[in-house]
Amino acid sequence: MHRTGMTELEVVLAVARRSSFRGAALELGMSATAVSSAVAGLEARLKVRLFNRSTRSVAMTDAGRRYVERIAPALAEIQRANEEAAMESAAPSGTLRINAPQGVALLLLEPLFHQYAQRYPQVFIDIVSESRLIDVVAEGFDAGIRLAESVPQDMIAVPLSRDLRMLVVATPDYLKRNGTPRHPRDLLKHQSIGMRMSHGGIYQWELKHKSEKLQMELPVRMALSEMPAIKQAVLLGLGIGFISEWFIDEELKSGALVPVLVPWCQPFGGLRLYYSGHRFVTARLRALVELIHELGLGKGRLAGNQAG
Repeated sequence: MHRTGMTELEVVLAVARRSSFRGAALELGMSATAVSSAVAGLEARLKVRLFNRSTRSVAMTDAGRRYVERIAPALAEIQRANEEAAMESAAPSGTLRINAPQGVALLLLEPLFHQYAQRYPQVFIDIVSESRLIDVVAEGFDAGIRLAESVPQDMIAVPLSRDLRMLVVATPDYLKRNGTPRHPRDLLKHQSIGMRMSHGGIYQWELKHKSEKLQMELPVRMALSEMPAIKQAVLLGLGIGFISEWFIDEELKSGALVPVLVPWCQPFGGLRLYYSGHRFVTARLRALVELIHELGLGKGRLAGNQAG
């Protein structure tokens, strides 16, 4: 190892790139003599000539070309490992980019992102909310948040909630005026508040009880693409809604919304933070994952409520 921290292998790669001992010396911050000695020492140990030298040029031999082709990827990987190891001790900083469904950021603001922001003031938190499912790696996000069933299989998933349910809900006044459905087919007599999907269609309600599974296409009084707006429309008594329970926890507790057909509303995998397992995990993302585990969000019934 030279005083600059360069190995003989890195010197060889620099000479190959520059086709010059002097050029390699300038690139590495070494003397031309030190570069020449490093190459000569390696050639002596390998017992093979890597470069043909003349007073005017330096050119790789066939053996040298094959050698460089083999060591270049390995040294690049070592360099990345060194950089990542150096980052391990660094405090989280930079921009944490998260892609999440609409409405989820609001639910997670107090139990998670508020504490994260206080603990890591050097991190800028950028949360993009949208209904479409994207490739978080290709679009430059550190991680995404989606329901378990939507997380790609090659991703690492961290639970943000226990299993959840989509609930059929309405206001007490609406049910008093229009009657309470006792079977899913009764919903055909009601007006629903529909979810407009990113592809343009209306989300069909899926209900299951024991071995019977139904996919309901209901009369729609109003279609909305944002969950907060759907909840508000249901609270205004405009129709029956099909809403994730994590989003209406307070309204269920207060009685502002009443669930119906509960036996037909089966649980499914809850919210997950997910990220690629094939690339380096930054200190800022690792800190978020550790905080999720520390807070026990995956053990709580709701993402926004740590109570079991």
